[in-house]
Amino acid sequence: MDIFIIITILVSLSAVFGYLNVRFLKMPNTIGLMVITILFTLVVLAISYFDTTLLEKEREFISQIDFETVLLDVMLSFLLFAGALHTNFQQLKIQRKPIFTFATLGTISSTFIVGVFTFYLLKLIGFEVEFIYCLLFGALISPTDPIAVLGILKQAGAPKKLETKIVGESLFNDGVGVVVFLTIYEIAKGGGHVSIGHVAELFLVEVIGGITLGLALGWITYRLLKSIDDYDTEVIITIATVMGGTVLAQYFHLSAPLAMVTAGLVVGNDTIRESSMSEVTEQYVDKFWELVDVLLNTILFVMIGMEILVLTFDGKYILAGVLAIPMLLFARYLSLMLPIKFFAKKLDFVPNTNLIMTWGGLRGGISIALALSLTPDMHRDLFLVITYVIVVFSIIGQGLTVGKLIKRLAK
Repeated sequence: MDIFIIITILVSLSAVFGYLNVRFLKMPNTIGLMVITILFTLVVLAISYFDTTLLEKEREFISQIDFETVLLDVMLSFLLFAGALHTNFQQLKIQRKPIFTFATLGTISSTFIVGVFTFYLLKLIGFEVEFIYCLLFGALISPTDPIAVLGILKQAGAPKKLETKIVGESLFNDGVGVVVFLTIYEIAKGGGHVSIGHVAELFLVEVIGGITLGLALGWITYRLLKSIDDYDTEVIITIATVMGGTVLAQYFHLSAPLAMVTAGLVVGNDTIRESSMSEVTEQYVDKFWELVDVLLNTILFVMIGMEILVLTFDGKYILAGVLAIPMLLFARYLSLMLPIKFFAKKLDFVPNTNLIMTWGGLRGGISIALALSLTPDMHRDLFLVITYVIVVFSIIGQGLTVGKLIKRLAK
């Protein structure tokens, strides 16, 4: 199928489902779109009992989309740059130490806690899965998804210092999480014969290299924007920063997500904005990246809803996914406990920060994309179903209630 036709179908479905949500459901955009897409897919499955034509067409369409490549190699950079561009830099600077700790130590500790819990949970259900594969699952499910978090927190009314912690952690921990996943993936493929030095090198090159590249891209973009006053060209420069930066990161095996977050934070910094952009340029840059954010989010959540067709329906797989939900929430609570207690003495934390960050740590498309990259011998079908069940509950269940939880607990 031609790529233009695929994009046209996705945009058209996004427009129709988005209209239905705004007109009738009136849910937050990301949640409403996924609910409608899942319902649409379930209707197609029901119709297939009488006529399989529509189901076969939809499956053929989904098979044409490489979800992992589209999200991780294309969409993610644009979404992270847009998210970072509109993040409160001053609040982020104040909260930098807890955010860094949540994104690094929190993600790594959660990976191991989830891995251990998953190993025994699956054994209890009757699955014999090697620990390294459970650890791999812990790595792909531990990072919170900035795309889901940003879209929902905008409407949740969270206090700024709490919103900064959740959003800041999400912006950085997906980059760290992808690096952790790739590291464990290499170990799993190599049968455990990977040296500590190689793991440390991979982690440092990806993380430190990605942040360094992002700083360089942000500085170059700033200098270019400052030297001219033409909003059309300046918007194009920001696009080139994202696209060129992503290609460079992939070529040198650096973390593109961390590079784009860092570049977005540099360009979006209020001080740099005032000295490099006119008021008109600032409005155009903001509006353009808001539109990109909305459009790609819309398409992404329609794609997530349609991915239900690639799942292997098995009662025990679904049971494992349902049981994994409270396990994952408990693991996240444990991984945040020590950092929050440590920094709460030095910074003014909102009451019940751990509970709110546990419930507000949504999972999304990144986890599904990583689960799709598993090989069959890594129990891909099992972990894909578990991941999908968690993501759907996270976005719909947690996403719809996180606003009420914040209003109730953050007093």
